[in-house]
Amino acid sequence: MKRVRKSVTWLGNSREELRSWPKSATEDIGAELLSIQEGREPSSWKPMPTIGAGVNEIRVKDEGNANRVIYVAKFLEAIYVLHAFQKKTQRTSKHDLDIAVKRFSELRSRRGDAK
Repeated sequence: MKRVRKSVTWLGNSREELRSWPKSATEDIGAELLSIQEGREPSSWKPMPTIGAGVNEIRVKDEGNANRVIYVAKFLEAIYVLHAFQKKTQRTSKHDLDIAVKRFSELRSRRGDAK
């Protein structure tokens, strides 16, 4: 039986942000998202339970940058990219976490999910 790939839905300006990165970083993120679409785990990731259940972060280093994509793939219809950003410090900034939390909350609201 052939598996159908989930679509990727970009929330907010996450796609535009990703497109501003070096080409090698965008290609790496694209490959990681393809793995997720095909039901596999990305090569470097971590769960982000502070944002919400089922939310994860893809981690890609490129040209000295720490590139991050926060996404949720637990819904049947799509993989939702909540936020894409480049880290400048060891810890993820409150600003970046707040963006992801807000977009996840809005997504759940649109889907009619309970909080």
